[in-house]
Amino acid sequence: MASQAPVQQRAERVYGYQPALDGVRALAVAAVVLFHGGVALLPGGFLGVDAFFVLSGFLITSLLLAEYQRDGRIRLGAFWARRARRLLPALLLMLICVVPAGRYLLPPVEVGLLRGDALAALGYVANWRMIYRGSDYFAQTAAPSPLQHTWSLGIEEQFYLLWPLAVVVLLALAARRRRGDAGRPWALAAVALVGTAASAACAAIWYRPDDVNRAYFGTDSRAQALLIGCALAVLLSVSAPGQSARRGHPVLGTGALAGAAGTAWLWTHAQGGSGWLYHGGLALCTLAIAGLIAHAVRSPRSPTARLLGLPPLVRLGRISYGVYLWHWPLFQFATAERTHLTGPVLLVARLALTLGVAIASYHLLERPVRERRWPRRTPRLVPVGAAVAAVALTVAAVGVATMPGASLVSGSSAAVVLAGPGAEGGPGATSASPGALPPPMQRKGRRPGTEPRIAFFGDSVAWTLGSYLPAHPGMQATVRAVQGCGIALLPDILELGTPHTNLSYCQYWPTIWRRGVNTDDPDVSVILLDRWELMDRKLNGQYQHVGQPQFDAYLTSQLDQAIAIADARGARVVLLTAPYTHRSETLAGGLYPEDQPARVNAWNALLRAEVAAHPKTLTLLDLNKVVCPGGAFTWSVGGVQVRSDGLHFTPAGVQSVIAPWLLPRLAAIAAHGTP
Repeated sequence: MASQAPVQQRAERVYGYQPALDGVRALAVAAVVLFHGGVALLPGGFLGVDAFFVLSGFLITSLLLAEYQRDGRIRLGAFWARRARRLLPALLLMLICVVPAGRYLLPPVEVGLLRGDALAALGYVANWRMIYRGSDYFAQTAAPSPLQHTWSLGIEEQFYLLWPLAVVVLLALAARRRRGDAGRPWALAAVALVGTAASAACAAIWYRPDDVNRAYFGTDSRAQALLIGCALAVLLSVSAPGQSARRGHPVLGTGALAGAAGTAWLWTHAQGGSGWLYHGGLALCTLAIAGLIAHAVRSPRSPTARLLGLPPLVRLGRISYGVYLWHWPLFQFATAERTHLTGPVLLVARLALTLGVAIASYHLLERPVRERRWPRRTPRLVPVGAAVAAVALTVAAVGVATMPGASLVSGSSAAVVLAGPGAEGGPGATSASPGALPPPMQRKGRRPGTEPRIAFFGDSVAWTLGSYLPAHPGMQATVRAVQGCGIALLPDILELGTPHTNLSYCQYWPTIWRRGVNTDDPDVSVILLDRWELMDRKLNGQYQHVGQPQFDAYLTSQLDQAIAIADARGARVVLLTAPYTHRSETLAGGLYPEDQPARVNAWNALLRAEVAAHPKTLTLLDLNKVVCPGGAFTWSVGGVQVRSDGLHFTPAGVQSVIAPWLLPRLAAIAAHGTP
């Protein structure tokens, strides 16, 4: 989203100043910000971005046509320079502030992603970056980027680059064919309308119920809003508004009334993952906004224009670019966990912070640069050089801020302090040499004195646990965990409040586990399952979760299958309790259902019931008690950070906190069958 206030001012020669258009901006940015603030009454507030798109297409096309009608040509270089002068300074400032802050406020894996996000934002291709952000599991499941909102800036800037070229070409062709009708660019309107239909078709084609990113972020699928605005500008430019239009137009008034009702309904009812939205719903949204704009422009004394032109809305509309630019990263950093605020109080604090920063940006940076507040005799190349230097400085700042830090302790070089069999690890743990590990129980076909074999099974949390273990001579450990997959296979999932489905390879987890058991022939099979079993999944036609009888029965059957695979060659099976998590906050600052402690407790209770039913073959170790010693989620234990992102373990946490507690117990189980 980009503010069009300067464009609107230059378009005054066509329509005069239209305060109502600032009002449209204000309502659009308010809808987006309140949606991101978790206001339940605006589930479709994200559609405010489409209002900006329609307005951008309308104003830019109006400006280009006015310049052509006045001068007989369009100076593309001057147009692009104005766009850069308006949009780039505030974006550079935001990047210089947000990226270094992200280094200290984001998990390490997300800091690495932030580098690409920032460069994509700077190159105005952030929408494509958000579609193809990363292929590995940790990138795919990372929290939303503090720069995710720049996707809309990317689409607008791509529009600013391509649409003026199309206008120049089409107007030139029209002038050659019908010189006397060059001021009535019907071909331009036809191209815009055909493009709108094609874009709406792309949205339908790219839509997937389990992943709407391609349809939501794609330039091709979202261009329909911009092109509707372009078509509106062409149609309204055919004749200047007369006095009768200024007093009111019944047809446009009816359209505005329908547009207002449609916009209100969409903003209060639409859901980002709804299929109908991508099968014509987005087009209806843009048409509704176009109806409001058309009436406000052609009838500036109408109730539509007067309501949209109320002073508070106009003032907010003028700083809408800064509000949009700053609100998302500030919301992401000013979390409930950091501020100790929740609900309406957190929202008010975030809004106040956003408005303060946006107002300062507008008066101290955006407006002075836009109005060229530098000495009159300044050579033209000086501002150009300053812009180039500012971009270079931003790129350098992004690179430095996202450089990898000191290497984390690796499993191959770290020593392990082994706790005594009765200790819980941490303070008071006793040192023991690796040679103190007891030999495993003799199993049929196993050579005497063979080192105990431990195999880790589960999801990505189990993967971090097994992969980050320190050096442990006297014990062999293998990791057969499958990143992104638990044992639940019901395909309809609610993850972070939005619909998803299993990764394509998750259906093969039994085969992967079975192959690992046959290859490793472990003495002890360790199973750690967490987040994927805690999410809502559709069972018998409705979403259910752990703690509900039908879903518990389903999970128990899946757990029985997992245990049967893990002990297929006679291994002792160890179930680790799931620790509490804090992966991501809701828009309002609360926990998503899968992070709720009640879900974790319900899953751990199910594990305890399973062990109680099979005490001779199963052992339960309370990992939750070690990682969350106070009975609640914590980032650090004993001064050591144990979670990298609120879910997965850090190498230091595994090596310094978990391993000293876990490895001796696994060795004892391998030797004696009990910890």
